[in-house]
Amino acid sequence: MAQDRLVCRECHRVVDPDANTCPSCGSSSLSEDWAGLVIITHPEKSEVAEGMEVTEPGSYALKVR
Repeated sequence: MAQDRLVCRECHRVVDPDANTCPSCGSSSLSEDWAGLVIITHPEKSEVAEGMEVTEPGSYALKVR
């Protein structure tokens, strides 16, 4: 994952750099300023996913500004 990706400020999902909205939550509040990448493959079994309130597999940022 390159740092040129955008991240949704609402759900922290990493999205394509040309995206206008988040495919997960539909928010248009996207940021280039983020840090920490976590890839969640089985959110139903993940304590990290539970803590982040993630219910879909995917790439997520730990910190979004």
